[in-house]
Amino acid sequence: MSLPNPSNGWRSSSSRLLALYSSLFVLWSGILMGVMYYEVSDYLDNLAKHSLMQRQHLFSRFQGEQLMDALAVSMTFDIRGIDAYGLFDAQHRYLNGGLRHIPEGLPLDGKIHMLGDCTDSDDPSLPADSCDAVATQTKDGRWLVLVRDNGSLFAVTRIILHALFWGVTLTILPGIAGWHLLRRRPLRRIRAIQASAEAIVAGDLTRRLPLSNRRDELDMLAAIVNAMLERIERLMNEVKGVCDNIAHDLRTPLTRLRAQLYRIQQQADEGSTLAVQLDSVLGEADTLMARFRGLLRISELEDRQRRSGFVQLDPVPLLQELHDFYLPLAEEGELVFKLQLPDVLPPLNGDRALLFEAVANLLSNSIKFTPPGGEVILRGVNEGGRTRIEVLDSGPGIPIAEREAVFQRFYRADGGNQKSGFGLGLSIVAAIVSLHGFTLEVGTSELGGARLVLDCRQSLIPQT
Repeated sequence: MSLPNPSNGWRSSSSRLLALYSSLFVLWSGILMGVMYYEVSDYLDNLAKHSLMQRQHLFSRFQGEQLMDALAVSMTFDIRGIDAYGLFDAQHRYLNGGLRHIPEGLPLDGKIHMLGDCTDSDDPSLPADSCDAVATQTKDGRWLVLVRDNGSLFAVTRIILHALFWGVTLTILPGIAGWHLLRRRPLRRIRAIQASAEAIVAGDLTRRLPLSNRRDELDMLAAIVNAMLERIERLMNEVKGVCDNIAHDLRTPLTRLRAQLYRIQQQADEGSTLAVQLDSVLGEADTLMARFRGLLRISELEDRQRRSGFVQLDPVPLLQELHDFYLPLAEEGELVFKLQLPDVLPPLNGDRALLFEAVANLLSNSIKFTPPGGEVILRGVNEGGRTRIEVLDSGPGIPIAEREAVFQRFYRADGGNQKSGFGLGLSIVAAIVSLHGFTLEVGTSELGGARLVLDCRQSLIPQT
């Protein structure tokens, strides 16, 4: 069983909260910038129109040579490339000013209009971009065209945009740095909790979740979980102790009982009713003793101190030895028993005798439940630098509803038929797999029967 990986910062609540806050801040800053830009643009637009209207009213008071003098004086104060004028006769012929033609599309109605293209000229003293323009008729019948470039006033809006952009940018960068730093500490604590939780999942109930000196919400939760773990460990040890004591205490009297029954059987006449009954009783006694031995074996395997004797071993000779050991049994059952191995398999870290026992139990079950004429395969696979051991058969398989229950103690499928055993074989396999930190998967093989996969990945083994 693997736990969710918290290494991805976006999955943590603190990271999401900080990211949400930063997003809301950026969104609000964008809205503020948009509102300010709109307000300033509207104000400057009205200011430009009002200024142009004042110039129009001023020049409308003059006529003849006075108008020409007023325009000449005005040009000395106007900004080059911003303000311009043109004076035309009644037939729209050029008379004076920087504008040689009346801008195209400008209505001659004395009202201010915005033009997308102010003038079509290479003269740098004339506005070239969008502008506000007005054409008004003087008292002597001539036409005066006044224009003002919008870009001059809207340069202020560009300055505002730049200021807001840099302000938001210089706020976001420290925010991102702060988000990165603030999420690292909770993630370190979560990873420490995950490491302890993985050890607990692997079966080390003595481990506890780490606590810090902050006594914050995470520490409160860890303390609650630790209290639960202590209670669970105590209850499990009590139950385990009772079961172990019962199995250990009954094994000796059962052994004596069987010995006494065996002596009585030897004294009875061969073939008599008493001899037959005693033979049946001896079989039941052997069954009870086998179950007690299985319970004690599982209890022994659940002792985590056995990991101290783990060594690195080559799985290829182990699988070859298992194949040679079970080949006669498979031939006796009229089965085809195949061994499929690559040239090299990654080494394993574990107890060779226990691994032999685990795979032997899997092979024994497959051979037992596969009908004559069937096939059993023992396969070793190198998957991404780790060893995977598979046992496949063409038997009836394991129903999906029973694939979790088959590893429980005393569970027997098929209503407890003659081939179902004591229900402890796969429990011993599960204990060995848990001891090594491996995983065991049950599925359907390509032969139509069961597929048992021993994934020898040791990521869940606590450090001892």
